Formats: sequence, C-alpha cells, structure tokens
Amino acid sequence: MTSLEQRCTEAGLKMTGQRRVILKVLDGAEDHPSVEDVYERAKSVDSSISMATVYRTLNMLDELDLVTRHEFKENFARYELNTDHHHHLIDIESGEVVEFQNDEIEKMKEDIAKKLGYELVECRLELYGKKLKK
Repeated sequence: MTSLEQRCTEAGLKMTGQRRVILKVLDGAEDHPSVEDVYERAKSVDSSISMATVYRTLNMLDELDLVTRHEFKENFARYELNTDHHHHLIDIESGEVVEFQNDEIEKMKEDIAKKLGYELVECRLELYGKKLKK
C-alpha cells in the first residue's frame, strides 16, 4: 500500500481498484494534471474508468485535503498531491508550472501576518511570468 493509499484509508475512504489506479496516476505525476489528464492516464491502465469516477475521486480527495486543486488563471483545474508546502511560478506562454520553496518568502509572510496581528494559517503564492530571452 502506498503512502497515499494509507492516507486515504486513514481518512475513511474505501479503496476500490479504480481509485487505486487514479491514486497511482496522481502519485506518479511529475506535472499538475487536469481532470482530463488524470482520466486519460487512468483509462490507459483500466479502460473501465469513467470521467465521472475521476471527477468524484478528485473531489473527494480535495475535500479530504489529500490533493490540492489549482486553477492558475485557466478555465480548468489542475491537481497535485498535498504533501509538502511550496509555491508555484506559472509560465504564461507555455502553461508550465514550476514549484519552488524560499525561506525568505516564508519568513516575510509570517512577519506580515504578525505585524497585522494575525497568525498565518495558510498561504498560496502563485507567480506568473515569461521565460527571459537569452
């Protein structure tokens, strides 16, 4: 059982064969796949998987906070496993999503919240840009 399957089981999610395939697709994704991407990848493993099953499973995983849903100023959602804290830089020309972490930004966010009298609970940082021409 993968760590994601274990987290699902601990959250009370029944593990069907189709859900296992979808979890495997998400666990192996090196990008931020859309619902359609997850569907195509899962269907190549198990042709009986329907788009409705993928939607339901992703929504359930999102509600259980096991995946994170992103829209990145697009007309569709992308998903990623909710594992480590990081931010995103989105290339507005190619749609490529680059994950990054930065200790200075983390400290700055905490300082801003504290100066305003808040404890920071959650923050999503999305940067949009174009690759510099060489």
